[in-house]
Amino acid sequence: MAIRDLLYKVYERRLATSLSGKTMPRHIGLIIDGNRRWARDVGLTTPSGHRAGAAKVEQVIGWSHDAGVEAVTVWLLSTENLSRPAEELRPLLQIIEGLATDLSEDGQPWRLTVLGALDLLPDQTAAILKEAASRTDERTGMRVNIAVGYGGRREIADAVRSLLLEHANRGSSIEELAEILSADHIAEHLYTRGQPDLDLIIRTSGEQRLSGFLLWQSVYSEFYFCDAYWPAFRRAHFLRAMRDYANRHRRYGG
Repeated sequence: MAIRDLLYKVYERRLATSLSGKTMPRHIGLIIDGNRRWARDVGLTTPSGHRAGAAKVEQVIGWSHDAGVEAVTVWLLSTENLSRPAEELRPLLQIIEGLATDLSEDGQPWRLTVLGALDLLPDQTAAILKEAASRTDERTGMRVNIAVGYGGRREIADAVRSLLLEHANRGSSIEELAEILSADHIAEHLYTRGQPDLDLIIRTSGEQRLSGFLLWQSVYSEFYFCDAYWPAFRRAHFLRAMRDYANRHRRYGG
């Protein structure tokens, strides 16, 4: 082992030790940015960058599980990404299909949920994602959410639409619904219903914006921005994000 690698391992262990007894986030959101730029910088194709990014997703989910996190949401594809040229979108969808299948394999300890407007996806992709999630229905471990064809505004609109239809089926009028409507009612119809709101959002590649990611659930989230491109995101980056979260004094509502 090279001296540099040895020093890195020592630093990584020191970071992990520093988290002992600290408060960990219950729900982590990952905005994985930089696959294409990483591939360009190392002389690989864009699909190669996305494949490296998918492998990193599995790795980081494992780190989160080891840290005792209850839920992880990974944003893999936005609604805007669906307008990309077919020659770029199709390979990316195939990589996402493969990732979902791998995450649902027997022996994995987590329950998989797909978030997003699946009706906007190709039928084959939607079917593969639904089948992968259904294979994990009986599991009770950490929740892993993969956001595909996801947009924050679309989610809130879908939640309100679902709420209206539910009350219409009960025979309630708009006036009756308006009298009782609360934030909790809308939250019960979000893609992540039943899960804790996001405590920590990690975004890679140096970008510092939310871009519509889980707008409702991130109202009190802490943010950690990392300059590394997603495929180059290392365990030390993850542990520093966890340490940063643990050392913050969280303030709700101000």
